[in-house]
Amino acid sequence: MSDTFRKNIPILDLTPEIEALWDEFEAAFRRVMRSGQFINGPEVAAFEDEAAAYLGVEHAIGVNSGTDALIIGLRALGIGPGDEVITTPFSFFATAESISHVGATPVFVDIDEESFNLDPSLIEAAITPTTKAIMPVHLFGRPAEMDPIMAIAEEHGLKVIEDAAQSFGARYQGRQTGAIGHLGAFSFFPSKNLGAFGDGGLITTNDPEVAELCRMLRNHGSIVRYRNEMLGYNSRLDALQAAFLRVKLPHVDDWNAKRAAVAQRYNELLTGAEGIITPRVVEGHVFHQYTIRITEHDRSYVQRCLEQQGVSTMVYYPVPQHRLPVYDGRYPTFEVSERVAMQVLSLPIGSQLEREAVERVVGGLRGALEP
Repeated sequence: MSDTFRKNIPILDLTPEIEALWDEFEAAFRRVMRSGQFINGPEVAAFEDEAAAYLGVEHAIGVNSGTDALIIGLRALGIGPGDEVITTPFSFFATAESISHVGATPVFVDIDEESFNLDPSLIEAAITPTTKAIMPVHLFGRPAEMDPIMAIAEEHGLKVIEDAAQSFGARYQGRQTGAIGHLGAFSFFPSKNLGAFGDGGLITTNDPEVAELCRMLRNHGSIVRYRNEMLGYNSRLDALQAAFLRVKLPHVDDWNAKRAAVAQRYNELLTGAEGIITPRVVEGHVFHQYTIRITEHDRSYVQRCLEQQGVSTMVYYPVPQHRLPVYDGRYPTFEVSERVAMQVLSLPIGSQLEREAVERVVGGLRGALEP
């Protein structure tokens, strides 16, 4: 029996990528440690330049986390108290939380059931005189439908902030996510397709004035030391994390392609399985998560069955944002988001996930679905 069948299968295993690049990580660590520069400095500037070139944007600004990227990005675009921002109910809480943190109001619009992303056909009905922006999320690494979103934004004079936390390297109509709207926000949480060894985030924009505001806001509202011009944040990308991200960046396209290949293998092996819906492998999808929908079985039972066989799964996300306690009673029902939240189950994914492991996951899943 191979090692694959003796081991548990985690939702994501980072160790193969780390081991493959160990010498480069060690060299990056030594370089930063010997430089004595751990906040901002040349390492962060180099990563920002390399990320901007990769994404095809004029400006990339490193920050402490993906959440900070959203908050600072919103503020740099002038979004604040009394404003409304249209977004999706089906996302991690940081999406709505960032809007609330700047004093604006999240206005939820339901999702497209097939893609899990904001349904552009529902946006215009949600626009009011106080709407200032739209925040689509490229959920699970699948790009949102940006062309109609941008067209609506242009017609109504709205800003577009892309929550690209889960989509580094994803492309929509050949363009990188995070480079299509007025501003993009990325997360480098370790599990992301481009992940650091701790927290980290990135803001992208082609607007030099917005970029300058972001740089000020990440550094206590100042560009010149001790000349604070506004209330800002202590939100700077750590130099060591930037160095590690520089090691990883040249590999992200290859890793994303391998994730898509794993997703395709899942779909092929799950063909004909009753009671589940598999995600489409569309152009540009980077499969931060491989998320199925269980439509005719008890999801908790399926999870327990897989767990007993050493297969880890996760539910992203069991509660839509509008149903979280922090917003209790403030929003109406969003039927698609609420239905999907009851059905979704994410299976193990990763660029190094072996064929045997995929077959074992599918075998366990099919067994759990049998009458």
